[in-house]
Amino acid sequence: MSDILYILAVILIIGWILGFFVFSVGSLIHILLVVAIIAILLRLIRGRSV
Repeated sequence: MSDILYILAVILIIGWILGFFVFSVGSLIHILLVVAIIAILLRLIRGRSV
């Protein structure tokens, strides 16, 4: 489960970077960034325990 969160966070961060510099969609970009940061924090807090 934590691997899925990590992959999702990386995809969201890449999407945020692309959107911020290429598409400039607006507030959706910041929502993606917040979700990615939350996913990374959850992974760090939970660690690798299965």
